[in-house]
Amino acid sequence: MISSLHGRVAHADTDHVVVEVGGVGYAVAVPPQVSRAARIGEELRLHTSLVVREDALSLFGFETREELVVFTQLLGVTGVGPKSALGVLSALSVDQIAEAVAADDEAPFRRVSGIGPKTAKLIVVQLAGKITPSHPVGAPSQAGPADAVFAQVAQALVGLGWSERVAAEAVASVASEAPDADRASVQALLRMTLSVLGPARKEPAGG
Repeated sequence: MISSLHGRVAHADTDHVVVEVGGVGYAVAVPPQVSRAARIGEELRLHTSLVVREDALSLFGFETREELVVFTQLLGVTGVGPKSALGVLSALSVDQIAEAVAADDEAPFRRVSGIGPKTAKLIVVQLAGKITPSHPVGAPSQAGPADAVFAQVAQALVGLGWSERVAAEAVASVASEAPDADRASVQALLRMTLSVLGPARKEPAGG
């Protein structure tokens, strides 16, 4: 695993840079703000993630450790691949992402190229509780009511036999079309989600 690079910039383009380390040039996909600031011949340090696919090994690099952590968290969201995750971090700062998640606001993510409405909602739901703003948003920092409702419904679905990913995706999909009153009610949202998923797959663990 290549977790960081520190070397001389050999090339810089709009979406990637080539960092030469020990005579080897590493092509790294980066946010545009990184490539714009890179200067050929100058040193550059990047926090990196190596994404392994059957047909390719791809490096993604960021200026800060926090950006790398959020990139990894985004990769864990259903429907978000490395290019989409990079797109989010190219359009939004870590604090902007955290603030949108804390406010249960998928609008900023919907404006990112390649992120559709359902994926935007999944980002908000699946990152809830995992990323927090570095400073309070408006009032004292606290979990949004919608976050708590979604988490409780998803937890109930997991207890009924669905995986965490399936549960979160189903809740996000149903909530995106539900009236505000139902989105704010655990019982209503659970009932609506169960009507979409169907009968429980198995008895709750330990039951």
